[in-house]
Amino acid sequence: MIKIEKLNQRYGGSQILWDVDLEIKQGSCTCIMGRNGVGKTTLLKCLMGLLPLQSGAIYLDNKPIQSLPAHQRARAGIGFVPQGRDIFPMLSVEENLLTGLPCRKDGLKTIPDRIFELFPVLAEMLHRRGGDLSGGQQQQLAIGRALVTDPQVLVLDEPNEGIQPNIVSQIGDVIMKLNSEGLTVILVEQKLGFARRVGSEFRLMEKGRVVASDVMSGLSEELIKRHLAV
Repeated sequence: MIKIEKLNQRYGGSQILWDVDLEIKQGSCTCIMGRNGVGKTTLLKCLMGLLPLQSGAIYLDNKPIQSLPAHQRARAGIGFVPQGRDIFPMLSVEENLLTGLPCRKDGLKTIPDRIFELFPVLAEMLHRRGGDLSGGQQQQLAIGRALVTDPQVLVLDEPNEGIQPNIVSQIGDVIMKLNSEGLTVILVEQKLGFARRVGSEFRLMEKGRVVASDVMSGLSEELIKRHLAV
């Protein structure tokens, strides 16, 4: 589904990612984990075309996409929910959701009912400005906007950051439901319990490299102590 080969990336004089190799299986929910500052968000931004690569290759369904701009990667089937949500605060919920429609391949011009089935609160607040929503509601809006694009792969960067526990639980339910229906999910997540609940596989990062990968049941206490404990 997604394959990353020998990916290197630097900010100014500091190298952030070092020869990253990563494979994401179709239909999996893969949690990318590691302490703060190891390059998780940078990796996702490189995948989405939001940061340039120093070197390396990215493939979607065996087709190279590293030269495509971000909007073309979205049209190719990768939906992205960035850290901090990045909704449009002055636009209504409806207008935020409508911004995802141009990325669809089927030419649909209306928001799919499926979005409101997954997140009923968005239907209730359709005409409210995005900036007036709570943090949890904004996160649901950000995920809904990504799903409007009808992605093959949903990429989420710490979707539970600063979110109240009941919304975290709802987001977990939605991720598991979508994944059970065949949507491939890539998730950067700091909360170990949440990762174990929703994830089928994990990738651990340390100092800009992927240092361990396995099915989620293989995430041992030794690996947690070595790469996740603070």
